Amino acid sequence: MRDEAYGVLRIPRLGLAVPVAEGVERRAVLDKGYAGHYPGTAQPGAEGNFAVAGHRNTHGEPFRYLNRLREGDEVLVDLRGRRYTYVVGKVLAETSPGDVGVIAPVPRSAVRPGSGYEAVGSYITLTTCTPEYTSTYRLVVWGTLKGVVSAGR
Repeated sequence: MRDEAYGVLRIPRLGLAVPVAEGVERRAVLDKGYAGHYPGTAQPGAEGNFAVAGHRNTHGEPFRYLNRLREGDEVLVDLRGRRYTYVVGKVLAETSPGDVGVIAPVPRSAVRPGSGYEAVGSYITLTTCTPEYTSTYRLVVWGTLKGVVSAGR
């Protein structure tokens, strides 16, 4: 269901814990303070790209400080008794809102050549608007799956 969380995204470096819901519609998902899973992208842990959007300003602004993430930072996704750990590998400081290549199964920018990945894998993509207080461009953070553990381990 689009207006219910089904997992939690955690970014220790930012002290962030935000519920994840299906979809990226503003009114039904993002404006409720959720991080929204892009339909048609992979689920956590699966081969492909688990792509998530969130507001940078307003509505809980879960991705307010996404620009502070650096290579090596961890992004955790808790879902159905499992924790998926991703490690940030690349940051694209600015691209167009229509750059759908950033959420492709092998994420790479269609606008900024050389930005993204080339090989099949298990990725996470976090997107938000930039610069702050505008929706002119998108900031993109990519990571790769490091591991999966069951709850209680």
